[in-house]
Amino acid sequence: MPSHMVVVGIDGSPQSMAAADWAALEARRTGRPLRLVHAWHPLATDADHPLHAESRHRWVENRLSAVHQTLAGRFPGLRIEVERVAEAPVKVLLAEEAELLVLGSRGLSGMSGHLLGSVSLSVIARTARPVVLVRDGFDGRAEEPGTVVLGLDLRHYGTAPIDFAFRAAAARGAALRVVHAWNPKLVYGYASAPLDEELTAELQEREERSLTGVLAPWRATYPEVAVTGRVTAGSAGRVLIEAAGGAGLLVTGHQLDHPGHSSRIGHVTHGVLHHAACPVAVVPHDGEPDGDRHGGPAA
Repeated sequence: MPSHMVVVGIDGSPQSMAAADWAALEARRTGRPLRLVHAWHPLATDADHPLHAESRHRWVENRLSAVHQTLAGRFPGLRIEVERVAEAPVKVLLAEEAELLVLGSRGLSGMSGHLLGSVSLSVIARTARPVVLVRDGFDGRAEEPGTVVLGLDLRHYGTAPIDFAFRAAAARGAALRVVHAWNPKLVYGYASAPLDEELTAELQEREERSLTGVLAPWRATYPEVAVTGRVTAGSAGRVLIEAAGGAGLLVTGHQLDHPGHSSRIGHVTHGVLHHAACPVAVVPHDGEPDGDRHGGPAA
């Protein structure tokens, strides 16, 4: 079983420093210890250029020591561990016994169009643990908790992302906004024919009732969390990115068929990872609600 620890990957980049900041706040907020992990894979050219390899490693070590000292000073009661491993980062992160993995995110570069790093995507595609991606620029000294936003597909969801979102909101004393985006024509098979306003309104009401039913047991379990549900017809990725504007955390699910093996990351999750400005939590699930037909918190 995973230990109750927050693990953050450190590679010396600005985004990994921001991830460490977010991870320390989360560890303090939830009463968990924090582990800073630096994994490096020796390059084939290191043998020919040992001074370059040594210089690169020393730079990262200095950054690792600096962030450790900074976090220890800001959070004197927080238990912080440091781990250094000379292995491929993806392998190391997947092997970590953690409640939560936190990684830095470059998002989508407007200059070159380069997407997220391969380490982040590989870990998300294979791990059975929640992963939070944090952009460069996050400053825990200035950040307020903000609203937690949960993107929920009512046709392919598990209870793990819902549970994560409610727990996150409760721990922050924050409101939770649950967003379900849908396309009436695609969902109900009317792609070839225009829908009149009356039928569209009827289908919209049906979606809203379904969302209300799914959230009912969670509202009862977390009465202290102020929850709003929003059903919107449109592109799920666009709707979620807009809903996450000004939010403190965006939660989305990732259906994981076989833990330990790579699973395709859906286009909606790809979209929010690339474009959402706030930290994004990707929570794996099996696509099957637990409990009754709506699913609900574990007893």
